[in-house]
Amino acid sequence: MRNDPTYTFDFRSDTVTRPSAGMRKAMADAEVGDDVYGDDPTTNRLEAMMAERLGKAKALYLPSGTQSNLAALMAHCGRGDEYIVGQGQHCYKWEAGGAAVLGSIQPQPITNQTDGTLALEDIEAAIKPDDSHYAMTRLLALENTIGGRVIPMSYINDATALARKRGLGCHLDGARAFNAAVAMGIPIAELAAPFDTVSICLSKGLGAPVGSVLVGDAALIDRARRIRKMLGGGMRQVGLLAAAGIYALEHNVDRLADDHAHARKLADKLAQLPGLSVVEPDTNIVFVSTDASVADGLAQHMESSGIGVNTSYASQRWVTHMDVDGRSIDGALEQLKRHWH
Repeated sequence: MRNDPTYTFDFRSDTVTRPSAGMRKAMADAEVGDDVYGDDPTTNRLEAMMAERLGKAKALYLPSGTQSNLAALMAHCGRGDEYIVGQGQHCYKWEAGGAAVLGSIQPQPITNQTDGTLALEDIEAAIKPDDSHYAMTRLLALENTIGGRVIPMSYINDATALARKRGLGCHLDGARAFNAAVAMGIPIAELAAPFDTVSICLSKGLGAPVGSVLVGDAALIDRARRIRKMLGGGMRQVGLLAAAGIYALEHNVDRLADDHAHARKLADKLAQLPGLSVVEPDTNIVFVSTDASVADGLAQHMESSGIGVNTSYASQRWVTHMDVDGRSIDGALEQLKRHWH
């Protein structure tokens, strides 16, 4: 297991993965050029691969998922326009208000349902009439997976059909879209088909050290390329990093099913411990609620035992990934059980 030396068992996120030996070799051997000039052959290859894999016209490599989402929002929306988004979605809650601060775009947040979806009637009600008193509603943004939950295609098709009927574009924050596709047993292109743009993160379960790819309609991606430069995301011999993304696509997609199986095993075992309430995972993220009787001591025990999770007082988030295997889970659980003995 390769992770932060502070933690013997690192379940904080699937972003903590380290490049494998094969990925590091691919990076070392990468052919490079100046990507701002369009001369980096490895980056060009990654973009072509991702566009083809998702069934879209073009793709754009960006440093981060946050920048990828922001470039997409700015490509869809002009100054003073509005996008509809869930209160719990990453491109509203966790990206420092970038759409408003840097894009002058007004978010119209609505409540996510317990399954992560947005109620269709709430979407409908949030779309503004063509009236000078209101911002112009331009875009519906969805997320899949969201909090590890898979949003089913039946809902996606209904929500995007509603958006189309009302003249809106559709963006998917698909940071973990490959997890969703693997869990549903469908090609990633089928998941991406209803959307104009999709942001895919390479540095989560796919195991690359950095980077996201935005795919979509040609005109939108061309706009996003200009916006990427504006945001400081134009990079030079970035094929060194793009090579890791290519390796991830070629080697690390199918194995996401292992992460999902590990998460189910972890959830089953955690549910057997006193004072813990566990949400059955769809993919690689396990949410645990801790009873007040065990919360204080448990957090301290986990820290001293080298078990890393994202935690607040009454809840924990455990994330499985390619750098934790079955033995890692067994070891972490063994340490955890000592809190009760």
